[in-house]
Amino acid sequence: MAASRTQRTYDHRLRELVRTTGDLALATRLGVPRSTAAGWRRSARRPVVAVPEADADLRAEVARLRRRLRRRTALVRVLLALVRAFRLDLARQRVPEGSGKLRLVRAIERAREIVPLRRLLCLVRLSPSRYHAWRRAQEPCELEDQPSCPKVSPHRLTPEEIRRIREMVTSPDYRHVPTGVLARVAQRLGRVFASASTWHRLVRERGWRRPRVRVHPEQPRVGIRASKPNQVWHVDTTVIRLLDGTRAYLHAVIDKFSRRILAWRLDDRFDPANTVAVLVEAGGGGEDPPTVVADDSLTATLLDCTR
Repeated sequence: MAASRTQRTYDHRLRELVRTTGDLALATRLGVPRSTAAGWRRSARRPVVAVPEADADLRAEVARLRRRLRRRTALVRVLLALVRAFRLDLARQRVPEGSGKLRLVRAIERAREIVPLRRLLCLVRLSPSRYHAWRRAQEPCELEDQPSCPKVSPHRLTPEEIRRIREMVTSPDYRHVPTGVLARVAQRLGRVFASASTWHRLVRERGWRRPRVRVHPEQPRVGIRASKPNQVWHVDTTVIRLLDGTRAYLHAVIDKFSRRILAWRLDDRFDPANTVAVLVEAGGGGEDPPTVVADDSLTATLLDCTR
């Protein structure tokens, strides 16, 4: 004869607490089967005649607050791990260091018990494929990659090769070598085997500045200055091209101090005599003769005319 099975009974307050909050862990921690607790959550409220207790609503509120607190704590842990790993750049910065990836993966694993994984990955802006790739790769290669495991992409430059490229680009010994030629020099030396376009891309993306040394001294920015009228004159000839294809030559003298045009003459041919004529027409008008400034070609022409 089979032994009779005693049916277990539970407190109606526990059943009402699970139905109100929807948290099955409140019952399973006390030994209630999960299927039974799930049935309580789906069932309707049963009328119960019992001694009224004032702390029933208070316990339900405490349970809801504890559940919200666990969710917030899990989210804060993930955010702290994200800030430390990405260095405050949440959208663009990658995590090539294995320690940062491992810290972020562990924080997500702890938070998965309370918050769904999809919501966590959306919060940290991490794709599911990348997250699962990190989980699979954390044991063999310790996540030291950029941005994925080097075994997956063997053609990708390693951090050591990028460091060598940076040393050669920023080295003063190669400042006279163009970047494209420097890529071929690195191949001949056996240091880095990468194309010139890869070198240019790394220099552009990472903002590396090549050393530059100025060979020629800086040109003076302050020109000739005059302190009074008729101290310094400028004489020059300007070629004006007309619409019909002909040329006109304008000879003029300007005072450096007042910027006034003292004399000018227009002719259809270049004649040094016109320059001499405008100088004579401008006159001196003072005790000291003015200093005449002209370009090299005009000076040579005037010297030939005076000989």
